[in-house]
Amino acid sequence: MTRFEGKVAIVTGGARGIGAAIVARLVAEGANVLVADLDPPAQQSERIVYRRTDATQAAEVEAAVAATIERWGRLDVLVNNAGIGALAETPDMSEDAWDKVFAINTKAVFLFCKAAIPAMRETGGGAIVNIASISGLVGDYAMGAYNASKGAVVNYTRSLALDCGRDGIRVNALCPGLIETEMAAAAIADPIDRAFWLDRIALSRAGRPDEMAAVAAFLASDDASYMTGAIVAADGGMTAHTGQPNAPDRIRQRKLR
Repeated sequence: MTRFEGKVAIVTGGARGIGAAIVARLVAEGANVLVADLDPPAQQSERIVYRRTDATQAAEVEAAVAATIERWGRLDVLVNNAGIGALAETPDMSEDAWDKVFAINTKAVFLFCKAAIPAMRETGGGAIVNIASISGLVGDYAMGAYNASKGAVVNYTRSLALDCGRDGIRVNALCPGLIETEMAAAAIADPIDRAFWLDRIALSRAGRPDEMAAVAAFLASDDASYMTGAIVAADGGMTAHTGQPNAPDRIRQRKLR
């Protein structure tokens, strides 16, 4: 497919994990991509430009958008992927740690949208994909800051979709579940922990970064031309779960009696 031929994208946090997979997918479909990250991406291509960017600093964000326009003359797609996790119950979490989570997970989304929207308006529209999380839809133990920051991204996406619709700018959020990335590695490294998590996923496996990239590319493409304000969970069915013990074999045995 060449859905992004002639189009220009910015991907924040595009050096690794889901972000790197999104960059690879957009480039494979014809896009020119500026990777805004603190670290350079491993993938090299004439279609990829890396710019070291602290997404929590307005001046650096504005410079990244300006560099994109200067090089390619337009901006069609923004993927806000930069993010960090945090594991601590509220009494044990410092104010600085809380602020850091919100700066990277939430403020950075605002700053890039603020800088990108005027550029998209000039060329008649565009698409913004905010990478949130299913942790922005439901709660987790000892992850209050992460839950709150991603929940903010979810509702900000809805609000922004209303603000930008008449400008031809679509805004949607992708909420990944448990994905095989560095961020999730600690949660599933131990076989017992891995089994615990997979037991709560309908598809009984973790997702892959390239699967998230496929959904992000769809949301950014004209194939999703009538989608805006949508919150899309790509989680293997994890949020379809009520939390009850997963015992399909036991239930099937009862039916056979």
